Amino acid sequence: MPARWWHHRYVKWTLVAFCALAIAWMVIPLYARGEYLLAMLALVLAGAGLAIYANAGAYAWRYVYPGLAGVGLFVLFPLLCTVGIAFTNYSSVHQLTFDRARAVLLDRQVQTGQSYGFSLYGQGNAWRLALADAEGGRIWVSPAFGLDGGRDQTLMMLPGAAPPPGERGTLRVVTQYRQALGRLTLQLPDGARLRISSLRQFSSLRPLYVLGEQDSLADSRTGVLYRPNRSTGFYQAVDAAGHFVDGQLSPGYTVPVGWHNFMRVVRDQGIQQPFLAIFVWTIVFSLLTVVLTVAIGMVLACVVQWDALKGRGLYRLLLILPYAVPSFISILIFKGLFNQSFGEINMLLDAVFGIRPGWFQNPLPARLMLVVVNAWLGYPYMMILCMGLLKSIPDDLYEASAMDGAGPWRNFFGITLPLLIKPLTPLIIASFAFNFNNFVLIQLLTNGGPDRIGTSTPAGYTDLLVSYTYRIAFEGGGGQDFGLAAAIATIIFLLVGGLAVLNLKATRLTFD
Repeated sequence: MPARWWHHRYVKWTLVAFCALAIAWMVIPLYARGEYLLAMLALVLAGAGLAIYANAGAYAWRYVYPGLAGVGLFVLFPLLCTVGIAFTNYSSVHQLTFDRARAVLLDRQVQTGQSYGFSLYGQGNAWRLALADAEGGRIWVSPAFGLDGGRDQTLMMLPGAAPPPGERGTLRVVTQYRQALGRLTLQLPDGARLRISSLRQFSSLRPLYVLGEQDSLADSRTGVLYRPNRSTGFYQAVDAAGHFVDGQLSPGYTVPVGWHNFMRVVRDQGIQQPFLAIFVWTIVFSLLTVVLTVAIGMVLACVVQWDALKGRGLYRLLLILPYAVPSFISILIFKGLFNQSFGEINMLLDAVFGIRPGWFQNPLPARLMLVVVNAWLGYPYMMILCMGLLKSIPDDLYEASAMDGAGPWRNFFGITLPLLIKPLTPLIIASFAFNFNNFVLIQLLTNGGPDRIGTSTPAGYTDLLVSYTYRIAFEGGGGQDFGLAAAIATIIFLLVGGLAVLNLKATRLTFD
């Protein structure tokens, strides 16, 4: 018995050691590539899992851990990344780290000296290059080489009397192997080193920028000195005294900016005004949608559950159909129905009232259209919930109410509504949070339009905060500003979370 116990422990700790090595093999490359947050999260989650499954005393946690790990990886990690980006200048021109941006600038080269025309000759699976001096008529020929290796090569060019044998490659062949030719360095007998500069020429190249002290870069053509500006995230020109002057190099690099993005929301009038207006409209839109969908769904559930109604099964099927059709299809259909010139809704309104509202051009009709379409998309879900909850209400309550002489309206407001609203409250709060971030409806139906005038960020009258954030991140005319978008996304998270907590507290005070 002791020998068997020792054998079991030996196998167990061997597996633990193997898993620890696997964790290290996974985490170390992430850390080496600069993915510090992801590496730390992977280390914590994997280490916690190893400790839980290796410790018999943590048996109960084995069932909870997969869910907690999923929350950490797919909820907390994106959230932390978003919050982290909100405190940086991350944008379309500041996507790289400092080291990577510096490497990109140092890789840039400028043509110097003479250019040489070249021809590519195929010899079986190998190739040879021939350089021609346009002025002196001299020819240099390379040894045979391959273009499929995917590695840098240096070829020693030797004088030749004539081009090498073989079929000369066409411009199409040169274009096909352009990337591989870009990895070639040709060295002439006099020591000159050439790189490809066009589809028909190799030229002598030199670095455009030379690295100096304190990570400075000097322009090899003009002598202008550039130093990293840690506040703007650019290499910026400096004068003789070392002060920053006009002139900066792209690409830039990501730097921390503290609360700058959040303060822009507060101080920049071009952002503050549309943000506040869009925030108010987002709350109004969410409340109207929730009230309408719950009211319509509850009333229709009561109607289709009415015993005296004939054909209830058919009515249920027809009323649930909007829920069965994919929402993006319904939204695109409504987009056609509300077309000002050819839409059936405007044709009907024109025939009856003589009006053709500009549903996509005017703010008020556009917002009304959004509420109507969203109510149509949302009521079937609430109706299905209410139909199920109505089955749980005892018939004795309605019988006692009938004996007291109560009618349908009194039964609805005295029995049905109070007994339905309490179990529906968590779902109503979830519906409010969903509509607060209802990006698909806005993007497919109005794309946020009509646009607001005089804002420093793209904003529209039908934008919700989530679509406003998307437009800042991906549609900004002055460049995609991911840092500002992340700051607004963080604010949205806090607002939705705060509103959800307030709703829950209000619900407890009302129904406890």
